[in-house]
Amino acid sequence: MIRAVVFDVGECLVDESREYGTWADWLGIPRHTFHAMFGAVIAQGRDYREVFQEFRPGFDLYAEREKRAAAGQPESFGEGDLYEDVRASLRRLRTEGLWLGIAGNQTVRAGRILRELFSSDVDLIGTSDDWGASKPDLEFFKRVAEAVPFEVGEILYVGDRCDNDIRPADEAGMRTALVRRGPWATIQWESAAARELPTFRIEGLTELDGLIRQFNDSAH
Repeated sequence: MIRAVVFDVGECLVDESREYGTWADWLGIPRHTFHAMFGAVIAQGRDYREVFQEFRPGFDLYAEREKRAAAGQPESFGEGDLYEDVRASLRRLRTEGLWLGIAGNQTVRAGRILRELFSSDVDLIGTSDDWGASKPDLEFFKRVAEAVPFEVGEILYVGDRCDNDIRPADEAGMRTALVRRGPWATIQWESAAARELPTFRIEGLTELDGLIRQFNDSAH
């Protein structure tokens, strides 16, 4: 049975369109051009951080984050950046008695924002910076499994990327749900991995409670 649901952050709970737009502005690149290169890099199976290298070779993302913060333009997100189905979905899953968590590749600063937004809604908020391990490294999913009070096979990890979320979570022994939104899921949706690996393929988070109920009923 599925007893716990753990969510990725970017493009699963948080629409990152505005934030990537601010990176384009920071670089002095037209947003349309930045987004086009972003999609091309993902489609080529490359690390998204290589987008920055295309415009500024030698770009150090962590150093630039500090520069942005010092300039009063830190990376940020808030309630208005959440996908519209997030709050309702968390409530519905909680009503079903499921244990809930949020765990993604995020900075310490992002972790603080997540706690401000969700501390009363979920049982766990963990970030790669907190744990010193980042996806797709299996150590990240080991940390998730250690934090969840159920067996690893009773955890459903929800994400938007086959490469960073679905495949490594599956390898760690978790159930998975691929949500179709954001650039990665849109580009990867018809791939063999996207069709074959996830326990569930969903168009939105509000589908989860019904699918989990059906899954658990069939497990009896």
